[in-house]
Amino acid sequence: MSAMTQPHEESLQQQLDAAMAQVNLVLLGKPRQVKLAFACLIAGGHLLLEDVPGVGKTTLAHALAATFALDFQRVQFTSDLLPSDILGVSVYERETAQFRFHPGPIFTGLLLADEINRASPKTQSALLEAMAEGQVTVDGQTHALAQPFFVVATQNPLDLNGTFPLPDSQLDRFMLRLSLDYPDAAAERALLGGSDRRDLLAQLRPKLDAAALIELHRQSQSITASNALLDYLQALLSASRRHADIRVGLSPRAGLALLGAARAWALLHHRNHVLPEDLQALFVPLAAHRLLPARGAHGDTLARQLLAEVAVD
Repeated sequence: MSAMTQPHEESLQQQLDAAMAQVNLVLLGKPRQVKLAFACLIAGGHLLLEDVPGVGKTTLAHALAATFALDFQRVQFTSDLLPSDILGVSVYERETAQFRFHPGPIFTGLLLADEINRASPKTQSALLEAMAEGQVTVDGQTHALAQPFFVVATQNPLDLNGTFPLPDSQLDRFMLRLSLDYPDAAAERALLGGSDRRDLLAQLRPKLDAAALIELHRQSQSITASNALLDYLQALLSASRRHADIRVGLSPRAGLALLGAARAWALLHHRNHVLPEDLQALFVPLAAHRLLPARGAHGDTLARQLLAEVAVD
């Protein structure tokens, strides 16, 4: 990769490979999902993990935070959770006769929003400004979040009693939506016969830090996307907007997110240019939760249809 010929940059790429290898040791049998999660973080996006309980969603979030040396906070979303429980609150101090802001758990490097759809829409919306702009506003005062800042949210797609589906504006803030699914037989046997995941998480050591993650993001932004590649990207966006089974297609913001994620994917594969295959690898996890079906079709099915129907020139 010509953009990474300097010794420091080669070392950074080696550290990135080691970081992925470490997370794969904890989350067995899921190399593709781990790579997608890395692409999401490198691209500066937020991650939604939608799956049944017990398949490793929380483990992945912990492993990412430990591997990137990010401060970590976990919030269990419930129906009685308030926005102030996430953002923080201003408390009046009699000694100084002033209000003092007490930061909430959102002031961290990686926030795990566990079972996000169990909180009310009002509480869910407390994340919008933070995820879009890297800041929160409380009592008219704006407070910047440390950078980098990531939200990894989980939700169970099956047990919907007492849940509040995420609105489209909230879903759009998540760059990728992933499903970890059950492990294959070999990975499950290794899991059953291996160490406890909590013990493995406690043994993880940072392979990169926040500064390195910011540098990787900068490098990914410089990766070349040719005019032909952009033509293909635009063709996918356009097809989503005129598909008979899609009520609302992909926005320009979704197109920018897809390009950013594809650049990060190319970086993970040691390339300095984006290929159509990079867009294809990211398209379903990036587009499916953003597509609003006109009929009963599932977003994943519609995204795969778009990939099949739009030719690469």
